[in-house]
Amino acid sequence: MGKPRVNLRLSWKLHAELERRASGEGVTKTQIVEDALGRFFDPEANLVLEERLLRRMDAFDRRQGEIERDTALCLETLAQFVLYWLTRTEPIPEGERDAAHALGQRRFDHFIRQVARKLGNERGVAARLEGSDRAAG
Repeated sequence: MGKPRVNLRLSWKLHAELERRASGEGVTKTQIVEDALGRFFDPEANLVLEERLLRRMDAFDRRQGEIERDTALCLETLAQFVLYWLTRTEPIPEGERDAAHALGQRRFDHFIRQVARKLGNERGVAARLEGSDRAAG
């Protein structure tokens, strides 16, 4: 004996979507309706997917928090360095300013090249510190 027959009344929009989805190869209207009703009657079956999604969202939230903490730490470190440098550096005498500015520009250009090289190699200060932590531990 076959399956019981059920007559349904659907909105035009749902009917059109059911027709479109069932027009694919190997998919029937019956399979689509049975799957939908099965999920409706057994919401616990969806929990596996929801739990996986929630775990991924929690992990993303933790990583985002770590990124925010690291960014705040970097910003505070830079701010403290600049503050210290500005309060401890003597003013340059008037006659030496041009030479000092030229030297400063060369040092800055070298600094920027070093940063670009480290970022390109992804072997920056943080990676070196992690390596030294492992060696010390």
